[in-house]
Amino acid sequence: MQLNSDIAAVVTGGSSGLGAATARKLASHGVKVTLFDINEEAGQAVADEVGCRFVKVDVTSDESVTAGLDAAEAAHGPARILINCAGIAPVAKTTSRGEPHPMDMFQKVINVNLVGTFRCTTFAATRMAKLDPITEDGERGVIVSTASVAAFDGQIGQVAYAASKGGIAALTLPVARDLSKSGIRVMTVAPGIFETPMLRGLSQEVQDSLGQQVPFPSRLGRGDEYAQLVEVILQNPMLNGETIRLDGAIRMAPK
Repeated sequence: MQLNSDIAAVVTGGSSGLGAATARKLASHGVKVTLFDINEEAGQAVADEVGCRFVKVDVTSDESVTAGLDAAEAAHGPARILINCAGIAPVAKTTSRGEPHPMDMFQKVINVNLVGTFRCTTFAATRMAKLDPITEDGERGVIVSTASVAAFDGQIGQVAYAASKGGIAALTLPVARDLSKSGIRVMTVAPGIFETPMLRGLSQEVQDSLGQQVPFPSRLGRGDEYAQLVEVILQNPMLNGETIRLDGAIRMAPK
């Protein structure tokens, strides 16, 4: 897919981190971007900076996602790109201090990260499938979701997060197969340890220690490096149905 001003995109979790970096990358090509997030202040700030549109959307709600897609389409036309970056990462063990894992926390993580990703995917794909193809291969759209190396190397206390991200990785191939006849490609990126608002809240010493765990380059990943991979995925028509680790060869230790 050629990235230009004829293309509209939706980026969930677009108010910060990987989502914001991806919005900047897409906008640099002229793509008309709409950001979805629940953080209205931060989302509008990114939208003002990038020159795109912000819509307050809760990915756990059918009505909210539908309204967000309607608003995006009214502003920019039908979206041919969906980038799923919305997610949360609370920490709790399976059992700790004689207490089981809080089930409401587990359900919330699954609902936001996994169900929210699929909700945006199925709602956006249903609209994309009705569009005319725009390439000689018959491509109508591309969906890129965000898993994590935790899907494969989940650490102590990451049981809910790892389960949600593992689910996103597992969805990738069957969703790509489902959407193949509609000319919609589906990919997932599994980042390692990246600079995010959560990590930037830690001391520089802790950030440096985390970065040193990465074989090469021995540092935290940067949002623009995630966005660069998304850019390549969007432009390369043979990338479909796969999860790509973006992690500097790290394999996470138990803790």
